[in-house]
Amino acid sequence: MNNPAVLFGTATLIWGSTWIAITFQLGVVAPEVSVVYRFALASAIVFVWCGLQRHTLRFPLRVHAWLAAQGATLYGLNYVGVYLAERYVASGLVAVAFSTMVFMVPIGSRLVFGTALQPRVVLGALLGVAGIASLFLPELSTVTARGATAIGVAFALGSTVIASIGNLIAVRVQRERIPVMSAIAWGMGYGAATAAICAWLSGSAWSFDTRLPYVASLAYLAVLGSVVAFGAYLHLIAKVGAERASFTAVLIPVVAMLLSTLFEDYHWTASGAIGAALAFVGNYIALTARRPRPVMPARDPQVQSYAPNR
Repeated sequence: MNNPAVLFGTATLIWGSTWIAITFQLGVVAPEVSVVYRFALASAIVFVWCGLQRHTLRFPLRVHAWLAAQGATLYGLNYVGVYLAERYVASGLVAVAFSTMVFMVPIGSRLVFGTALQPRVVLGALLGVAGIASLFLPELSTVTARGATAIGVAFALGSTVIASIGNLIAVRVQRERIPVMSAIAWGMGYGAATAAICAWLSGSAWSFDTRLPYVASLAYLAVLGSVVAFGAYLHLIAKVGAERASFTAVLIPVVAMLLSTLFEDYHWTASGAIGAALAFVGNYIALTARRPRPVMPARDPQVQSYAPNR
């Protein structure tokens, strides 16, 4: 699975469907605790897979520091923040906030790695965010200026900033030439540990829902929503760069609304249709831009190779 279009489509389609599974996670178990279960299970699965594939899993402490940073941002604090945001504001507002990652990642990449800001990517980002705002316009029109709304927006934007930082850290980890799945195994473990600390600090009760909807949705989120989707996404970053890979954040809400049409009888409005069209056009413009430089630099003899042991 090395084709960027396949990788992009895999991550987008799966994450666009996870909202259905997440609805079965809310209620009995605290959100932070559900995040722990999700990524702890996903980490265990990837560790077993890496062992069977004989991928290297032993790294020096310096590398573990980067893996822990990737885990804390991309899998831990990011997801806890999203769950907390949706306690205060509608999911549409969270989706609009999260779509701004298409600005944050290129700007961060420019500051950290010196990657050029391409006009086509900026234009695509503008169209994409405008499209998501239009898609959720009916939902956004009901937002009122209340304290709870401000808290929810703060959590949503905060988690977006954290996810953007996680994308940049993922690029840095890849420059250590660590196999993607090995990085995921450790990163998700560190992410689960980060979520566990958040649960402990917030005083969340540790419980488990043994009913089939919770268990089945947890399995779906761990296997497809975490192992497969993040595997595709991080391979995508290696192929096209974090700047363009971040555009999944624009199409994911569109996929979610398309699935809602099938399963929840969602009725499209004119603003929704225009928003979806803008999101697709923005993605096309950005993703067809010429990549300015590869994510992986030329081989440095001082950097150890962690290729699978065959």
